[in-house]
Amino acid sequence: MLIEPAILVENFELNDSVVVSTSARLGMADWLALTRLQLPHLKDAPFVPRTVWPGGGDTVFNRIKDGDVLVHHPFDSFSSVETFLDAAIDDPQVVAIKITLYRIGSNSPIVDRLIDAAERGKQVAVLIELKARFDERSNIDWATRLEDAGAHVVYGLANLKTHCKLCLVVRKEGERFKRYIHVGTGNYNRVTAQIYTDLGLFTANEEIGADVSDLFNYLTGYSRQTEYRALCVAPVALRVRFRSLVEREMAHARAGRRTGIVIKNNSISDPEIIQLLYRASGAGLRVDAIVRGICCLRPGLPGVSDLIRVRSVVGRFLEHSRIYAFQNGGNPEIFVGSADLMERNLDRRVEVLCPILDPAIRDYIGQVLLRMYLRDDTKATILQANGRYEPVHEAQSGSIDPQALLMTARLPGARAERRVLPDRPLARLGEKSGAFGPPKV
Repeated sequence: MLIEPAILVENFELNDSVVVSTSARLGMADWLALTRLQLPHLKDAPFVPRTVWPGGGDTVFNRIKDGDVLVHHPFDSFSSVETFLDAAIDDPQVVAIKITLYRIGSNSPIVDRLIDAAERGKQVAVLIELKARFDERSNIDWATRLEDAGAHVVYGLANLKTHCKLCLVVRKEGERFKRYIHVGTGNYNRVTAQIYTDLGLFTANEEIGADVSDLFNYLTGYSRQTEYRALCVAPVALRVRFRSLVEREMAHARAGRRTGIVIKNNSISDPEIIQLLYRASGAGLRVDAIVRGICCLRPGLPGVSDLIRVRSVVGRFLEHSRIYAFQNGGNPEIFVGSADLMERNLDRRVEVLCPILDPAIRDYIGQVLLRMYLRDDTKATILQANGRYEPVHEAQSGSIDPQALLMTARLPGARAERRVLPDRPLARLGEKSGAFGPPKV
């Protein structure tokens, strides 16, 4: 219903100058009230996520020690992270827990668990980012409670936001200490983990563990570490490392080897990175980007970005995972973590990208997960050279909706019970075509 400005002026006794006419809808947040109506036939069917390790206790550490474990929220329950912490709290061999907290939320079972651990006498170190927009008040409240419980609380670094998502558990096993790591692309927040898609990697890899320990020492003021063995860390090295990975891919392209880059993240806006990707296209390198939000990269510009394709996938869940995949002449490398390709992430935040070292998980992410998103012909829109997004015009045979498939599919878990997606309709995604099998769009 269109309301005439004169009616508002008269009834609210306003001045004409404060009334603005627009054909757009206002107050979109007010529409959320409609979701509370009891109309189940108009809503998504209820979804129950999978439980990763129901056994808990020693089962958690034994499985991680046996092989890396990948979880994908919300398709895998966030209880995987909570069970990991519960196991650490209950295990008398665990001596320390360290974690970064960015967007905690007003009701955080994670913080309650950390308080429990501190009260049981374990060394608990928590880096809480007080500058997390919209969550400043709750973060301060949680920091106070953690300090009262005896945890070592750090409030971040001057002039830098700590945005990485890391949890380190140190366990005494015999005469040595073993590190167990969780690296996430999303926050330690049970609520957002139910509506955001994020990846989490559990690993006991020695190099990654040593890097995470060094990073926590840096964050807590005990070192000035600038070089890392496996992790790509901003702001000290991530920009330089990403550039070297792209330039290596360009060298493979010039040599006629298998090349390709697939990026899945929230934003691409850094001018230097955009120019780098334009150069990559000019060198004959195919770049596929799945960017949910802001993308200042223009694909398909003749002589500039002919080999770059950009798509956005907007579905039931908010796409939030960050993945960077490089074909590397037939020896793929894949990184997951917290960083988008924005100036603030690369230069003004502490961010981490972690390599996927387990071959089966790496193959799954590169050959199934990314390929599935690149073949989405249901929820995806394609960014045109003129800056407009258009839906996929020609649906491929067998419609592909990644989120719908992931709600019913089983993901790769521990090495002892490697899990795969169902044969149909994803069997076709296993065919070799292009860098990681993307379609031509």
